[in-house]
Amino acid sequence: YNEYKSYLRMASLVDQNDSCPLLHCCNLKVFAKERAGRNTGIICTIGPVSREVETLKLLIEAGMNIARMNFSHGSHDYHKQTIKNVREAEKIALPFGNPRPVAIALDTKGPEIRTGNLKGAGEGYSEVILEKGKDIVVTVNKDYYAQCTADLLYVDYANIVNIMEPGQLIFVDDGLISLKVKAKKDKDSLSCEIMNGGALGSHKGVNLPDSKVDLPALSDRDKGDLKFGLENNIEMVFASFIRKAEDVHSIREILGKKGEYIKVISKIENKEGIQNIDDIIKVSDGIMVARGDMGIEIPAEKVFLAQKMIIAKCNLAGLPVICATQMLESMTVNPRPTRAEASDVANAVLDGADCVMLSGETAKGKYPLNSVQMMNSICKESEAALYSDQYFFDIRRHGNTGLGSLDPNTSSTRVIAESTCIAAVDASFAMKCACIIVLTTTGTTAKVMSRYRPLAPILVVTRDVVVARQIHLYRGCFPCLFKEPRDENTPWMDDVQKRVDFAIETGRNMGMINGVSKVVVVTGWKSGAGSTNTVRVLLTHGSRGWKLQQDRGLDSTIIHCTLLEFY
Repeated sequence: YNEYKSYLRMASLVDQNDSCPLLHCCNLKVFAKERAGRNTGIICTIGPVSREVETLKLLIEAGMNIARMNFSHGSHDYHKQTIKNVREAEKIALPFGNPRPVAIALDTKGPEIRTGNLKGAGEGYSEVILEKGKDIVVTVNKDYYAQCTADLLYVDYANIVNIMEPGQLIFVDDGLISLKVKAKKDKDSLSCEIMNGGALGSHKGVNLPDSKVDLPALSDRDKGDLKFGLENNIEMVFASFIRKAEDVHSIREILGKKGEYIKVISKIENKEGIQNIDDIIKVSDGIMVARGDMGIEIPAEKVFLAQKMIIAKCNLAGLPVICATQMLESMTVNPRPTRAEASDVANAVLDGADCVMLSGETAKGKYPLNSVQMMNSICKESEAALYSDQYFFDIRRHGNTGLGSLDPNTSSTRVIAESTCIAAVDASFAMKCACIIVLTTTGTTAKVMSRYRPLAPILVVTRDVVVARQIHLYRGCFPCLFKEPRDENTPWMDDVQKRVDFAIETGRNMGMINGVSKVVVVTGWKSGAGSTNTVRVLLTHGSRGWKLQQDRGLDSTIIHCTLLEFY
């Protein structure tokens, strides 16, 4: 048990043998030390306050795994420089003594409605105050795109003047500001009254919950943004306002064969998307529960139900799921979150989210670094309170309805890989292993492993930098980019030994392996994808930071104990 604590340093975790979730919660240890590792990914939106190399370096070292570029704001030149800065920071940030791969996500504008630029705002961030009870003109005249003031607001949806009726509401900036339509002023504008005021910035989202919006899934701007992302080697797309499976197919058509490697994460933020979630899951690489617009499109008291339902469906399907919007919103202006916000982040983790996301907190806030550090701490505490044994049992019992099922139509290779992963996770629980080491080419084995939510972290050793970056989407997966190229003249097991040594040293640097520890190693019987079939439990020796001597083999530091081998 003391070996196990080298990774866990249990924050709230108690005996996983508690007979039921109720007893598990009764025995939570509130004042125990924070655990060493964090399994949940952190996504940070990069904006004016965080796009410089030095700031990005600090965010990476604080815990950022994925950098999100919001293409509702900024020009292509602006985002190109930001991408360059992220890649530069990725090289120099050393969170555990080694560079950490960081993924870049392009968040599309999508079929959404946005306000224009504030007068004189430029690329930076500024605000105007809209006062309750005052009148404001909403216009679609493009001459006023960059002339927004407290009295005049440009909106980029031309048909708004035709579909809105007097008395209907226009919501701005996730519903923080609401305008009531008084009358149609002319062919290009509406006369409105400010019902709920506040600070308004540039390019804020607009919702029309009382009206049916007739926007296409992909605009010409979205198509140009996707091509830009492809040219600049992004790893994933956050596709806004996905309403049906066909919307995802449209994005894949634009990305084409060259962009097949890019992960398409469907953002669910309206009623139609919720209703079609099963079909959307089947064609997506991941799902984002985008609660900002969702909380306006459906009643606010229904959002938590949608969140739990979508996360559960994704968990069952083995699909990564992100929880986003207003998670630590008050940290945009305050150095500490509210208690409700901290609980919101924790509950997203307890619900089963693979990643949590920061938006304005890191894009425009006063405390971007504090926000990431706080998110990191909350995630670690909440992960330690998970009833992991029960979750593993539930996934194995009900997984036959998921997309990663072992049904008769599943290929034999996938059956073997999934069976191997189940055995590895089961062994990690039974033997209280410090970590699971997965040697993978495409990342598929690690993704399947993540579905079963082992308590131990998964060290994913790969030579593919894209795989290393994308694996951050999956709960518990820590990429270990092995840069030494494969030498075809080197015996296969010698190459396996090098990669396992590398993973163990990385685990020591991260504080997961300390002193004598058991680790589970999952490998294949030959090189290449589709060969995973072997689980071993190894016992590591030596103190943290101890290095292998060059003239010693694997057996000098690791005792082999083969549990299962599938041939």
